[in-house]
Amino acid sequence: MTEHLLVQGRHALITGAGRGIGAAIAERLAHEGARLTLLGRTAGPLEELAARLPASAQALTLTCDVSDEASVAQAIAAAQARHGAVNILVNNAGQAVSAPIARTTLAHWQQMLAVNLTGSFLCIQAALPAMREAAAAGIPGRIVNIASTAGLRGYAYVSAYSAAKHGVIGLTRSLALELATQAITVNAVCPGYTDTDIVQHSLDRIVAKTGRSRAEALAELTRSNPQGRLVQPAEVADSVAWLCGDAASSITGQAISVSGGEVM
Repeated sequence: MTEHLLVQGRHALITGAGRGIGAAIAERLAHEGARLTLLGRTAGPLEELAARLPASAQALTLTCDVSDEASVAQAIAAAQARHGAVNILVNNAGQAVSAPIARTTLAHWQQMLAVNLTGSFLCIQAALPAMREAAAAGIPGRIVNIASTAGLRGYAYVSAYSAAKHGVIGLTRSLALELATQAITVNAVCPGYTDTDIVQHSLDRIVAKTGRSRAEALAELTRSNPQGRLVQPAEVADSVAWLCGDAASSITGQAISVSGGEVM
């Protein structure tokens, strides 16, 4: 019996694809039959990921600063020249910097908005015209924005990051309504604390600043997760893959928490 692949032959473009959640999403979509474009700020991790993917993914790697309009336009054009219209856009690129509000500089604030929110807007705007044409011709479009539980409930000391992720969810909901009749769905996936480089660096900072052990620092981060653990990148990727498949055609405008029950 032939295996059913969720996104066979569709072109998926993933930002922030070099490591962590982005890499897990790339691997999952590749094994579901997608052709991939991998975007990131540095070439090395993208090329290492591409080498691990099945040949069917035909993975194209492109360096791109998602907060720069010209860089995004150039990357999307190159992606479409190789693989045709982007059918699946996963806006995963992001940064998290923590500081009390009194020490949050304007530059810090603008950086969080630029990477986490404006980057999603720029990629959507660049990819959407061809995605619309493909959807009208019978290939549905999928936009999945990787937000955060910080976009659903907020956390202390990350006001700029949380504000940006709340903005991502607002963008998701508004765009879902705008595109609802055009065979394009728009959803957000909101991971809790996930076992990625960002969280590992957070643990390093907690240990350095407080003198706690790494186990104690990890217990503090996972205390808000009822399951008492870090989310795994592959779990986030599974949710994204489902949203990209035909079975999720009626799911749009949603912010899906992948957090062990932290947000209900």
